[in-house]
This record gives sequence, structure tokens and C-alpha cells, in this order.
Amino acid sequence: MTYNEVSSARVYRLLHRRKGFSGKQMFGGFGYLLNGNMCCGVWKDYLILRIGPDAYAEMLTKPHIKKFDITGKEMRGWVMVEPEGFVDDADLRRFVGQAVTFTKSLPTKVSTEAK
Repeated sequence: MTYNEVSSARVYRLLHRRKGFSGKQMFGGFGYLLNGNMCCGVWKDYLILRIGPDAYAEMLTKPHIKKFDITGKEMRGWVMVEPEGFVDDADLRRFVGQAVTFTKSLPTKVSTEAK
């Protein structure tokens, strides 16, 4: 198991009806994109969130949240939420909502993949 499929399905249920939504396997886990931009995902048992540079330092002060660093290089503006941090559906909605809000502020990426 490279990523928690139950957690990934929970995230999918929150996002799948959004315009510009897509998902794909990436970074040894599963990523969810909005308008071509990575928004959030699941890696192992962690929830991965793109929250942007402005919210980054504050998010790291919260329980169950740590830097997104799976390769030895920290990705600023991204955090990992330990499974205990999103057991409750309301917490998961809040975290994913924060990632969606930031990702929607980014310009749409045009896909370069062959159709």
C-alpha cells in the first residue's frame, strides 16, 4: 500500500463534483488537482495540503501538522496532516477547503498531456 485508499476516497467525495477537478497517482500517493494545479492528496496515511506560503508558518503550529518533506527537501507552502488530525469529517472538510481556497487563487494550467 503506497497510500491510504480509504482516506483518498474521503477526499474524492469532497472534490469530485468541482469544475476542473482531476486526480492521478503521483509522488507514491494520490493527488487531486483543480484546474491543473495540485491541491491536495494522500501519501501513505498522511493528508497532503497545498495551503500557500502565507498560511504555511501558522499551519505548522497546529497539532498533527508537519512540513511536507518526503524526499529530504521541504516543500514550503505544503503541509502533511497526520491521520489523527482528520479522523473527523468536519476536520477533513476544513483542511481540504483551505487547500481548495488557495489552489483556486492560482492561474489555470493548460494540460500538456496528449488527448
